[in-house]
Amino acid sequence: MSVQERKRRERAERERLIVATARELAEQQGWDAVTTRRLAERIEYSQPVLYSHFRGKREIIGAVALEGATEMAAAVRAATAAVAGPRERVAALARAYLDFAERNPAVYDALFQLDGGLAYAREDTPEPLKDAFAALLESLGEVAGDGVDPGLFTELFWASLHGIATLTRAGRLPPEYAEQRVRLLVNRLAVA
Repeated sequence: MSVQERKRRERAERERLIVATARELAEQQGWDAVTTRRLAERIEYSQPVLYSHFRGKREIIGAVALEGATEMAAAVRAATAAVAGPRERVAALARAYLDFAERNPAVYDALFQLDGGLAYAREDTPEPLKDAFAALLESLGEVAGDGVDPGLFTELFWASLHGIATLTRAGRLPPEYAEQRVRLLVNRLAVA
């Protein structure tokens, strides 16, 4: 292995360490606890080393969001892969999405609440975000209904899931009705 290859590998490993540490700290104590100073202390590198990878917290949030988008897409696809009917796949998708949001609150915030400097719903949207939307569209497109744009339907269904996830987490919706909400959403919106 050449010196340059080793340096690239070490740089990539440091970057993964920074992102993993930021994510861990945010999940434990919230995003306010994630500062470049605390990250530098935790990973045992200087702040200038941190800044050689990311310009600041905003870019770190963006990196966590991209990682989370990949994980969310995988979770949704895994949940829908073994389910037979279209409506059943949509229900599995909804449960997987809400479960992901509940298990990964800091990642979910990085994806949808915080400014990570990422473009959404544009040509320059990063691939992991496009793929996460595609994972939703794969199951939702088939239940959009005649004459309904599948992308627009997916946006509406996603917005509904986001509302449920956000309001439940904030204590505005009682968690004991989670399954009934999923059934109602699927029954009302998934027409195929």
